[in-house]
Amino acid sequence: MEKELLEHLSGVNKTEMVNHPDHYQFGKNNEYEAIKVIDAWDLGFSLGNTVKYISRAGKKHKEKELEDLKKALWYLQHHIETLEKISD
Repeated sequence: MEKELLEHLSGVNKTEMVNHPDHYQFGKNNEYEAIKVIDAWDLGFSLGNTVKYISRAGKKHKEKELEDLKKALWYLQHHIETLEKISD
């Protein structure tokens, strides 16, 4: 019983870091969470990552905003190059 109580108390007020970390949330019951939009719009890997990095740019670490945007650009460029190869 004591072990269960300690386990419960250790989890109280912990930030959810797996399913819905704070830096991914933009309001209560956010319908625009990146993964929800990516799935709803069926964006796939490259475009999905583009949206993910843009939507989260600077939210986790403000000093990494530029890095996040460069990652988004990389995925977008990858998708464009893939489409260009298909159309050639």
